[in-house]
Amino acid sequence: MAVVGVGQCAWDTLAVVDRFPQIDTKKEVLTWDEQGGGTLGNEMAALSRLGVPCRFHCVVSDDREGAAIRQSLADEGVDITGVVTRTDTRSQKAFIVIDRSAGTRTIFWNRPSGEPLRQDELPPDFLRGADFLLLDGVMKDISLFAAREARKAGVPVMLDAGKTRDWMLELARLCNYVIASEEFARDMLGWKEEPSSFRQEVGKRGLRTTTVTLGSRGSVTFAGDEIISCPAFPVDVVDTTGAGDAFHAGYLYGLIHKLPLKDTIRFASAAAALACRKVGARAGLPPSPKFRTS
Repeated sequence: MAVVGVGQCAWDTLAVVDRFPQIDTKKEVLTWDEQGGGTLGNEMAALSRLGVPCRFHCVVSDDREGAAIRQSLADEGVDITGVVTRTDTRSQKAFIVIDRSAGTRTIFWNRPSGEPLRQDELPPDFLRGADFLLLDGVMKDISLFAAREARKAGVPVMLDAGKTRDWMLELARLCNYVIASEEFARDMLGWKEEPSSFRQEVGKRGLRTTTVTLGSRGSVTFAGDEIISCPAFPVDVVDTTGAGDAFHAGYLYGLIHKLPLKDTIRFASAAAALACRKVGARAGLPPSPKFRTS
C-alpha cells in the first residue's frame, strides 16, 4: 500500500491577528508559526500520519526554506528521495494572516524561481509498488507525463484540481478521481450548484468520479448516475489553511482501504474538519487512522 505524489511543496509562515488590519496601520500578531506547506506536501504529510507510505517528487531550492521543507517531510515519514534541489534559486514561500474574529485567512505567496520538475528527473520506476498516483497539476508537463504513465501501468490517479489552468481538463480526463475546488468547477466545468444538470456536464467532458468541494457547505460528488451530497462537520474553526488538503488525503485514504464512496467522502470531511482546529495546514492533521466520523 503506497501513494506516489508529484506536485507542489512550500514553506509557510503564519500570523494570527484579532482581526485583519486596515490599510496603512500596524497590527500586533498574537501567534507566529512556521510549518511545511504546499498542496501536495500537506497531503503527503496527512497520508503518512494515517499510516499510508508515501513517496514525493517535487522541487525545492538550496535555501533555508528548501532545507526546512525537506526536513518537515522527512519528519512526517514521507520518502523524500524524489525531492530535487535546485541551486541558486528560491523555494516557494507563503505568508498567511489568520483573522481570529472571522475565522478566515489571507495568503500572500511567491512562486519558486527554479524550473519545474523535468521528465528525466522522474525515475523510470517511480510508480513501483504504487496503489495510487496523486497530482495537483501545478507543473504541466510532468503532471501529464505522470498521469499517462500511470494509465499505462494500471495505477489509478487522483487529481487535486484547485486552480483554473487552460490545460487542466486534459489532465483531469486522465484521472480516475477529480477533487475540484468550487473555482475550478465553476470556471472549467460550468458549475452552478445545480447537481442534476452538472452531472451531465461531468460526463460530457470525459471526467469520471468528480467531487466538488464547497468549504463550509460540504461537498457534492458525481459518480456515474449517483450524486452524493455530504455536509461539512461542524467545528470551532481556528484556521482553514490546508483544510482542502486534509480532505484530499482523507478521500484517498478511503479509496485505498476500499471504503464505500459515501463513507470515503465522510471520512475526508472529518479530516478537513480536524485540520481547521489549529493554526496551519499540518498542526491539526489527524495523528492516526483511529479517529471516527460519527
